[in-house]
Amino acid sequence: MEASQNIEQAELQLTDQVVAINRVTKVVKGGKNLSFSALVVVGDPERHVVGYAKGKAKEVPSAIRKAVEKAKKNLVQVHVLGHTIPHEVLGVFGAGRVLLKPAREGKGMIAGGAVRYVVEAAGISNVLTKSIGSKNPHNVIKATFDALRQLRHHDEVARLRGKDPQEIRGGA
Repeated sequence: MEASQNIEQAELQLTDQVVAINRVTKVVKGGKNLSFSALVVVGDPERHVVGYAKGKAKEVPSAIRKAVEKAKKNLVQVHVLGHTIPHEVLGVFGAGRVLLKPAREGKGMIAGGAVRYVVEAAGISNVLTKSIGSKNPHNVIKATFDALRQLRHHDEVARLRGKDPQEIRGGA
């Protein structure tokens, strides 16, 4: 996966999806200060680009806007093989683990919760997923991004294994 510096935001058709909104209270001398935290995923399904971020503000719309702006700066390119991911991968963050498996054409997206938002935003139409451990959306999204960062292009896998890329593609 490439870093966000290589991705030109001007030509992307980014869509955003709010994953979670939390009301946060800070107790101070004069009472309670109320604010909101929003977790947002943005992506361009056509170009397989996705990003996430958290924004905090006194009002919900401001928190969402801040999160979207931050997420646009943290975009990553996802390696896909046609309609699915090239290989099985396990992403880990904290107690959260996310398993992503390639699926055949027509199987659809078998994903739930926060994983579904990320996979949809990345434009992966056929994939099997399993979220193991933590159900906290922050941890699940970070584990999903860890898994997506581990995905390798089939040409790179062939080079690492010392094989011809056609041998690798033949099995896919």
